[in-house]
Amino acid sequence: MNYLNSIQWDANGLIPAIAQEQGSGDVLMMAWMNQEALQLTVETGRAVYFSRSRNKLWFKGEASGHVQIVHDIRLDCDADVMLLTVTQTGHTPGIACHTGRHSCFFNILKDGVWQVSASVLKDPKTMYK
Repeated sequence: MNYLNSIQWDANGLIPAIAQEQGSGDVLMMAWMNQEALQLTVETGRAVYFSRSRNKLWFKGEASGHVQIVHDIRLDCDADVMLLTVTQTGHTPGIACHTGRHSCFFNILKDGVWQVSASVLKDPKTMYK
């Protein structure tokens, strides 16, 4: 796996991975990957991340059904951030955020105050098994 050696993993063996929706270009979320998560993502074609809070691999959509199909994996110029181009499945429009929103980036700073800029598409209480 020579591609793994090109990556600048942090002290914990992780790299930030940004998921961007194919077509719309919307930035959906940021999560972490370790080597195993990246290998599984490459092998399966679906996003696999590493959950720092649970200290384990996290197959996106394993509990919610909102899977990310990966079309493209890019590494930035410093080799310390990855960008995944994905199709978000499980709901139309796709839900990437655990709050039931399309994107995790729904808070916008206006006049010094964070304001919610996107509505909940699906109640999170009904999403998780």
